[in-house]
Amino acid sequence: MSDLTGSPGRPVPPAGVALRPLFERRSWPRDFADRLTAPLPGLRTLARAARRGALRPPADVVRGAAAGLPYAPAPLPAVPRGGVGLTWAGHASFVVRLGGLTVLTDPVWSRRILATPARITPVGVDWADLPPVDAVVISHNHFDHLDLPTLRRLPSGTPLFVPAGLAAWCRRRGFTHVTELDWWEAAELPAREGGAVRFDCVPADHWSKRTLLDTCRSLWCGWVLTSPGGRRVYFAGDTGYGAFLPEVGERFGGVDAALLPIGAYDPPWLLRPVHLNPEEAVRAFADVGARFMLPMHWATFLLSAEAPLEPLVRLRAAWRAAGRPFDTLWDLPVGGSRVLAVGD
Repeated sequence: MSDLTGSPGRPVPPAGVALRPLFERRSWPRDFADRLTAPLPGLRTLARAARRGALRPPADVVRGAAAGLPYAPAPLPAVPRGGVGLTWAGHASFVVRLGGLTVLTDPVWSRRILATPARITPVGVDWADLPPVDAVVISHNHFDHLDLPTLRRLPSGTPLFVPAGLAAWCRRRGFTHVTELDWWEAAELPAREGGAVRFDCVPADHWSKRTLLDTCRSLWCGWVLTSPGGRRVYFAGDTGYGAFLPEVGERFGGVDAALLPIGAYDPPWLLRPVHLNPEEAVRAFADVGARFMLPMHWATFLLSAEAPLEPLVRLRAAWRAAGRPFDTLWDLPVGGSRVLAVGD
């Protein structure tokens, strides 16, 4: 890719979205706790949940369900010029191809992450089979979304798009082309097919923490990726159900595909403020006005107490109850892909 700091391309930013230059160094508040929409649980609450066994499903349930989890790795399909390719590598990691660029979302290729059992399905795409990675988007700094061993597989000059306050962490680890954005800000990266791919940072209801001393020191977000031809992919990252979702739909009309989390919701008294359940994911899909939904954030890491297959079962039931056609629900297996060609 040439001229990473090339001139801004199209399409024109939605109203109220600030376009920022790539790779600028910025100053931020000490923390983003004022963006929280619910109080965070304290250590006593987490300890009580752990004593009750409320943070993981029973071992016999995991053993019984793991064999039935959808896993079907296949070669990455060709993407026609002007089209969009979406491949689920597992959890919140997608290989998104648009505008001739290959973009990874929250890439986690590690078998284990801190304080979490090993992944229950393998990564759906071998690292060696990836095309050259043109950019990475990160939604927040939790270990199941920001995986340093995976990032270190990339060249240090790979463009990283991160939420506000996270660039310093990336630069300390040797990454040189980091763009950090606040909600409702955007930047553009020149596309191989001409023009530019837009990266819009949008709100999420979540939080951030990586050590004992950095709670909410960096922001959390979703991303809307827009191709030079106007194709749009909404990657929600980690989020609870929030009032921002209809606003995303209003500001970014014509979302083609919404990548929405459906797992890690049980117990709801602990997790509902920060994680969608399957029924809420169907509502979120309607709010953003997308054409197709691709569920994620399930079938990979055991982060909560629901059975591994339950999110998909509940999602399909909610989809049916909402009267939505199943050809618009792209519930991919880990390693599965879909392609939107021009005119689709």
